[in-house]
Amino acid sequence: MLELKNVTAHYGTSQALFGVNLALEAGQVATILGRNGMGKTTTINTIMGIVKASGGSVRFDGQELVGLPSFKSANLGLGLVPEGRQIFPNLTMMENLIATASNHLGLPDPWSVEKVFGLFPELETRMSLMGNLLSGGEQQMLAIGRALMTNPKLLILDEATEGLAPLVRRRIWEALTQIRAQGMSILVVDKNLSDLMKIADRHYIVQRGLVAWSGTSDELKTDETTRRRYLEF
Repeated sequence: MLELKNVTAHYGTSQALFGVNLALEAGQVATILGRNGMGKTTTINTIMGIVKASGGSVRFDGQELVGLPSFKSANLGLGLVPEGRQIFPNLTMMENLIATASNHLGLPDPWSVEKVFGLFPELETRMSLMGNLLSGGEQQMLAIGRALMTNPKLLILDEATEGLAPLVRRRIWEALTQIRAQGMSILVVDKNLSDLMKIADRHYIVQRGLVAWSGTSDELKTDETTRRRYLEF
């Protein structure tokens, strides 16, 4: 479904990605792991077209994304839950959900407000609150719901549970497990390794703008050297 080949990216004259290779099959969950500042968010933003790739190829469902405006990439079926949530503060929770709702792919059973509330019942009682009055956990649930309302084929989450209380983190992982069970592909950045290994098929560790290691959850679980070298914070 998604394939990155030798992807490079720059911020001005500073190179951030040095030839990233990554692949995700339909229906799979993959992670991008690594310490802060190693290129995880840049990889996500390059997939989305928010950061323009300076080289290499990003293909989604057989279509080249490099060179496309970010909104066209999104319309092909990419749904982003960005780092920091980026909720619209001056819109209500309900308005946040419907502001970017779409079904460009013509899915027969699209995500709706009702389906989002089924996934996150906590949000239903908060629908009239302004975005900036929601808690961090509620904002993250809303950000996931907003991405689902675009009816993507691939859900991408950057820092899925960063800064959230343990109870809220558990709710997020439960929701992602439900979404995965419905057949959606997921690409996720997060630091909660034990939770990630429960739902992910494959992991990619990014170190200084390159994929330094990739493998399955079982392989990562038994490779203490790799975890200590690249993932201890």
